[in-house]
Amino acid sequence: MKVTIHDVAARAAVSIKTVSRVMNNEPSVKQATIDKVHAAMRELNYQPNAAARNLASTRSYSIGYIYDNPNAYYVIDMQRGLLDACRKHGYELLIHPTNAKSPGIVQEVVDLVQHARLAGLVLTPPFSEMPEIAEALTRIGVDFVRIISGSTPSPKLTNCVLVDDFTAAYKITNHLLELGHTEIAFLCGDEEHSSSGERLAGFKAALNRRGLTANPKFIVPGSYSFESGVKGANQLLAMAHKPSAIFACNDEIAAGALFGARLQHIEIPQQLSIVGFENSPFSRQTWPPLTTAHQPNPTIAQRAAELLFKHTRPGSQVTADDQPVFIPELLVRESSGSAPA
Repeated sequence: MKVTIHDVAARAAVSIKTVSRVMNNEPSVKQATIDKVHAAMRELNYQPNAAARNLASTRSYSIGYIYDNPNAYYVIDMQRGLLDACRKHGYELLIHPTNAKSPGIVQEVVDLVQHARLAGLVLTPPFSEMPEIAEALTRIGVDFVRIISGSTPSPKLTNCVLVDDFTAAYKITNHLLELGHTEIAFLCGDEEHSSSGERLAGFKAALNRRGLTANPKFIVPGSYSFESGVKGANQLLAMAHKPSAIFACNDEIAAGALFGARLQHIEIPQQLSIVGFENSPFSRQTWPPLTTAHQPNPTIAQRAAELLFKHTRPGSQVTADDQPVFIPELLVRESSGSAPA
């Protein structure tokens, strides 16, 4: 027979309400009681049913992840991290792909939350950077956590997980400068993503630190796609004065740039260095493999979910100290080499 919460309460010699409070991670329960209930759950192999808990309680045990991102690897990493956190804390995850540019996107998000009775949402770019989404969720009293580009925790942003794109881009650019490159191009991502602006700012700051100025002709607008990388590389390599290195705003763009350069029989990195950002599978599947910045997306997503659970838990206090900041780490591979003589 299926083990129930009544069986757990009997084995732990506590009330059903106490078992429920432990399962809901309420802060007022003594640690000894928590340990006793968890031990009973393990002994009975009890698996809480989040859907049943949603129906039986005024509190929801489901969270949502909405996304509009052309990079499937990023989406999969986010889902994996969120699911790991949900399994650990007894929540269900609702995944909802959508179009961020849809005229009715705000109402769509509100309807999703209300119809599915979600406890909250994890928002990634571009949704995390849309103030109208945040305002609508706040208006209807739904908790949310945003994964956004930034470096400084703030008491006003206790529902954010920050990714320090600026510092990571600075380090990547400095790596190219140390290899002797001074003519460095930058292939941009979608301009509506704050990560694009932060990475460009870090790129320019590293150049300025060496007394150099970014060549405006070497800064190419684009999007976070392979095709944008091919197009950008072709544009740069058609110039009479060519760069000796290309910093692409993500690995997908970098892979496209490398493909475009190889079609023109340019040797990488002997004639042209190319670097990316994020350490997605694209960076390991190219030849040569791409120098990049390792961004631990599953861990970032897991921390975002755990922060959301803390927001939704009755009696919990969330402060600026709970706001994690991730700095992607420089990962040097064979696509970057010394500047040509």
